[in-house]
Amino acid sequence: MPNTRQAKKRMRRDAKRRLRNRYHLSRMRTYIKKFRKMVEEGRLEEAKQFLPEVISVIYHTASKGVIHKNEAARRASRLTILLNKALESANKSQG
Repeated sequence: MPNTRQAKKRMRRDAKRRLRNRYHLSRMRTYIKKFRKMVEEGRLEEAKQFLPEVISVIYHTASKGVIHKNEAARRASRLTILLNKALESANKSQG
């Protein structure tokens, strides 16, 4: 347990920040899971419409300092690549 007033305040502050960070991280992960599930199930048009929203949530999480901006860029890039590969394979199977 904290002994000084400063340490008590820091503990309260850190608890609030931890909750806030957990909210943003959880929201981002949920959006990513939804997107990956759409691609996996072959709902590519729906996923294509959803991608900008997912990327927005990822960058918003980075702006809050929960994740690093480079991590946000990497996650967004990988999701875009995932969709593009799925669209490419879908076009090959149709053509």
